[in-house]
Amino acid sequence: MLASLVIGATAVMAMSSAIAANVTGAGATFPYPVYAKWAEDYKKATGNSVNYQSVGSSAGIKQIKAKTVDFGASDMPLKAEDLDASGLFQFPMIMGGVVTVVNLPGITPGQLKLTGPVVADIYLGKITKWNAPQIAALNPGVALPAEDITVVYRADGSGTSFLFTDYLSKASPDFKGKIGAGATVKWATGVGGKGNEGVAANVQRIKGAIGYVEWAFAKKNKISHTQLKNKDGVFLQPDDEAFKAAAASAEWTKAPGFGVVLTDQAGKASWPITGVSYILMHKTQADAAKGKEALKFFEWAFKNGDKAATDLDYVPMPESVVKLVNDAWKANLKDASGKAAW
Repeated sequence: MLASLVIGATAVMAMSSAIAANVTGAGATFPYPVYAKWAEDYKKATGNSVNYQSVGSSAGIKQIKAKTVDFGASDMPLKAEDLDASGLFQFPMIMGGVVTVVNLPGITPGQLKLTGPVVADIYLGKITKWNAPQIAALNPGVALPAEDITVVYRADGSGTSFLFTDYLSKASPDFKGKIGAGATVKWATGVGGKGNEGVAANVQRIKGAIGYVEWAFAKKNKISHTQLKNKDGVFLQPDDEAFKAAAASAEWTKAPGFGVVLTDQAGKASWPITGVSYILMHKTQADAAKGKEALKFFEWAFKNGDKAATDLDYVPMPESVVKLVNDAWKANLKDASGKAAW
């Protein structure tokens, strides 16, 4: 089920003389929990509303290209040529992790160990039982059920799917050749769900299911996550420290459009499916005032949203990156006359 919200308190603010500005955005479900919290807090602080629709990265890209929203959000960074062709500007807003989740009675959260190649073979339909030798070998002493595996995937175009399939493509040449990395791929088996919400709901509903969601969704919905073996051979539990470790090697200044992909990063403490969520805006702001209001929200979130982000197990952007982003706003975003919009 797609999540849509108008975020903010319904109470009338005391600042009755001020006209509240309303900003609209749509896209990735990956950052939805933190965007929801930020916008709620922003409403309380300023009286201004942010209406964000959690519809998936692909839909968000389509909406910003069509100019039906003030900003789009995507967990799959657009390439420089795609940004230029559409007149778009892209910047990073938040980082976090994607986790594998399962519905296996008797298996406690974080107990099951999986590797990239094994998850890839599950999604290729090559491993079909939970007590398969490949899984049992990773989990000595664990009573694995002789349960059929039901694969759950994102049915909509999704940045979460991009991160997941990019990781599996790096972990498994077979997966790369047969399915590959992308926001939308042709899955070999399984059932689809729309949004992180839909995947989470299907995993909860189907005994023996495996899926992939953003970490905050797994925690919020109390779905059992798994450990994953990272590039350095260490089995890890997901948490913000593991996401930070993966993000530590990001080279923002060398990536056109800040387009950094953080999957399968080296380092003993690095979570293997870590990603960045991006904001997309038009370089030429037809309504400069509205564009500025959107940037005010993002600026507020950068300055005031770190605690909310870490409470939800996201990784705030480093201060050095925030400065790069702020400078990029000034250099890239213009009004219709060509003047800086920020």
